[in-house]
This record gives sequence, C-alpha cells and structure tokens, in this order.
Amino acid sequence: MKFFIPVTVLLAALIVAGCKKDAIADATQPPADWRPTEAQPKLPTMKIYVGAETLDAELALTPREEETGMMFRTNIQDSDSMLFVLPSPQRADFWMKNCPESISAAYINTDGFIAEIHHLEKNDTNGVIAATDDIRFVLETSDGWFTRHNIAIGTLIRTEKGSLAETFLQGQP
Repeated sequence: MKFFIPVTVLLAALIVAGCKKDAIADATQPPADWRPTEAQPKLPTMKIYVGAETLDAELALTPREEETGMMFRTNIQDSDSMLFVLPSPQRADFWMKNCPESISAAYINTDGFIAEIHHLEKNDTNGVIAATDDIRFVLETSDGWFTRHNIAIGTLIRTEKGSLAETFLQGQP
C-alpha cells in the first residue's frame, strides 16, 4: 500500500503536467469552431523594406493571428501593415470577412519578391486566390498603398536581418 500511493501521486502529476504541456502547445491553434469576434490587439512588429519604402509591419505568425488578420479594424492608416508568414508555399487565398475597410495585399514568393498585388474589397467573403502556388508571404496595407508609393510586381521585400526567407525560414525546406 505504501508503494501504491507514491506511484499513484507520481502518475497523477505526470498526467497533469502532460495536460498543461498540451494546453500550451495548442494555445496558438484555434479550436476548429473558433472564429474571431473582435479586432486582435496590435501584434509585434518588424521593420521591413519594400523597395525604397520602410514599414513597421505587424507579424501574423500563428494560425489564430493569421485567421484574424485585420478583421474588425477601422481607421487603417497609410503606415499600417501586416505581414503574414504562411506555413509553406501555396496558392494564397485571402478574403475580407468582418473587415470594414478595403485594403491592398501583396502576394510574395519565397524569394521575397512581390508576385501579385490585389485590392481586397471590404466585407467581401469571396477569396482572392493567387495566380501561382508559390506564395509564402502576404503583406496587407491600407487600400492603394502600393500604387501611392510606386511599388510594383517584382519589388523585393527585406528586413534588417536580410531576405524574408533568411528572416523567417531558417531551417525550413
């Protein structure tokens, strides 16, 4: 009986510790039925260079941050931007559900070059699908920002650490 109690306590402690670890690991994954209901707080930012322009872009790095994006945000300024780091090269598909303001989005390939620039209409639930399947980053800005700043397809985007790939994809295929 003396052996049974410590073993039981040890097993219970391991189970509780395992549950806490799983809860922490899953904190960045939204539950399957989770949907944003309000604007997310301002995310951590990073200085990025878009051609000759500089932006302090918010970084949407987790699935929850990516899914929420700029939803519910109002009064988007010319200096506001959000960089999405996608988990793998893909045919990006962004939409504007619960977004009360139109924005512009650059679909960027793995090498950090703008491959496409799109207008995303406010509250449009139809996705704007990339023409190619090699999009690895998306930069959202105020509506018309790329045109106002003479940024076109083919423009390289960098950070203080180097290319977008060097900054975000170290050790990834």
